Amino acid sequence: MLVNLKEILKIAQEEKNAVGMFNATGFDSLQAVVSAAEELNRPVILAHAEVHNKYNDIDMVGPAMLAVAKNASVPVCVHLDHGTSLEMVYRALRIGFTSVMIDASAQPYGRNLALTKSVTEIAHAMNVSVEAELGRLATGEAGSGESVAGKAEDFYTDPDEAARFSAQTGIDALAVAFGTAHGFYTAQPKLDFSVVEKCAAATGLPLVMHGGSGVSEEGFHRAIANGIRKINYYSYMSKAGYLAAKNEIEKMGSGYLHDVEYAAMLAMKEDVKTAIRTFSQGKK
Repeated sequence: MLVNLKEILKIAQEEKNAVGMFNATGFDSLQAVVSAAEELNRPVILAHAEVHNKYNDIDMVGPAMLAVAKNASVPVCVHLDHGTSLEMVYRALRIGFTSVMIDASAQPYGRNLALTKSVTEIAHAMNVSVEAELGRLATGEAGSGESVAGKAEDFYTDPDEAARFSAQTGIDALAVAFGTAHGFYTAQPKLDFSVVEKCAAATGLPLVMHGGSGVSEEGFHRAIANGIRKINYYSYMSKAGYLAAKNEIEKMGSGYLHDVEYAAMLAMKEDVKTAIRTFSQGKK
């Protein structure tokens, strides 16, 4: 069942939990995410990140994502993750994505505000939801180790600024910075949950956690209790698939790529199921 982000986050708001967003970088991860959600009978957000476009172009993978979502037995939102260029945002809208993230968080505040407001006006006219971001994570979006100069807390989202930004742009969800990072963690992250609580109270919006991989179960639950309603999760799902593929190759198997891809898909599916259970706080 294809839905937009606003509809799926309404479910999370009512249940006081969070919906997982998982990036689909290929057809193996696409199958893993949706089959995991269907098996647990939970809603899910299926995403294509602009940074992953070189692996599967949105014009090819996007229609497949939409087809799978429409045929799914659970609510599925098809979302553009970290759309940093207007070109990519407009491509997602033309294809039929039901949600887009315009990420101008690296831009000056005024530029971020103007771009986000413009995208929101266009997207809402098409019944498409919009996510934006204020503040920045300590590592870059690709999760390849690149870092933003300065202390992580220097880039935390300011609640008063978030309130003004949300009111002026009309966005449906806001990604906030409170200590998470993209990619793999080398140490347990130190999260400032008061930032989440204050931003939720100031904006009245469902909040988004980026850099969800590697956060402890307790950390997820505290974030959700303070207002996180969407959790972006990819790196450790991808790692589960990578390790399964590596194991399949090292076993000197059939020599067929499809056997490797299938092993990766099954491993990713189990990892996604674990994440969905955690975000649902005990819901089956």
